[in-house]
Amino acid sequence: MNDFSLHFFVIKHKSKSTIMGSVKFVADHMLGKLAKYLRFMGYDVFYPDGKMSDEDIISIAKKEGRIILTRDKELAKISGGVYIEGDDFRVQLRQVVKQFNLDMSNALTRCSICNAVLEEVKDKSIVKGRVPDYVYSTHSEFYICPKCGRIYWWGTHTEKIENTLRNVLEMENGGKHEN
Repeated sequence: MNDFSLHFFVIKHKSKSTIMGSVKFVADHMLGKLAKYLRFMGYDVFYPDGKMSDEDIISIAKKEGRIILTRDKELAKISGGVYIEGDDFRVQLRQVVKQFNLDMSNALTRCSICNAVLEEVKDKSIVKGRVPDYVYSTHSEFYICPKCGRIYWWGTHTEKIENTLRNVLEMENGGKHEN
C-alpha cells in the first residue's frame, strides 16, 4: 500500500459548529473499524492508539462527555457504556445508529485516522507533490486534516465508503434511505 492510498475521502461543506455539536463516543481497542466508520459518518470518536485500561477509558468518557462503546461486558456494566454485539462492523454500526438515532448529515467531515475536523484547502498548490499527479490535475477540491496533515479528495474510494454507510442505514430503515 503506498502513502497516497491512506489519503482518501473528501468532505461536503459543513460548518465546524454543526460538526462539533453532535454526540461523542470513546471506542475501546476492540472496535477500530466501528470507530473509523463512525468517523466517516462525521461523529467524534476517541479511539486509543493502544490498549488502555478500563479506568482510563472511563476517565476520558467522563472528562470529555463521551459515550463508551465496548465489546467488554464488564466495562459496559461498570461504566454505564454500551455493549457492542457482533463481530462484523456493519452489525456493530447498525446497532449504534439505531440506539443513538445517528444519521449521515455530517458524513465525511472528519479525519478517519486521527478524528480531527477536516478543513478545505483554499490554495490547491499546497497539495502539489503530496497527492498523485493525476489526482492533482483532475481535482480542484481538496481537504486537509489540521492535526495529522493527511489530504483528502473525492474519488471511487469515497463512493465505496458512502455506499457502505448507505447500505447500513438502509438495512436499519427497512430498505428506505434516510439522510
